[in-house]
Amino acid sequence: MTVTDLASQLNLKPLAGLEGAHNEVTSCYAGDLLSWVMGRAKEGSVWLTVMGNINAVAVATLADCACIVLTENAPLDEDARIRADMQNVPIYSTEYNAFEMSVKIAALLNS
Repeated sequence: MTVTDLASQLNLKPLAGLEGAHNEVTSCYAGDLLSWVMGRAKEGSVWLTVMGNINAVAVATLADCACIVLTENAPLDEDARIRADMQNVPIYSTEYNAFEMSVKIAALLNS
């Protein structure tokens, strides 16, 4: 499943980095502590967080995440949007919290 497929099926709002929306989604990781995510998120993860800053884009790049989904309508900083567009890191927004979104993603990945 690609990021585009996932975003479409979950009605995610696109915010930035859509050139990378062809990335393959293989798993999901939820967390807001950047150093923790950097060491534990797997390649191809959908990263669920409320961290919409430039450092989150750097962590997503280092961890090779498929995309970032900002939960609970968390805002995306303008600097982060610009960097995500430059580095093709897809970022989306959802009203759901991390648990609710994790359940939805797991259902899609396990179907």
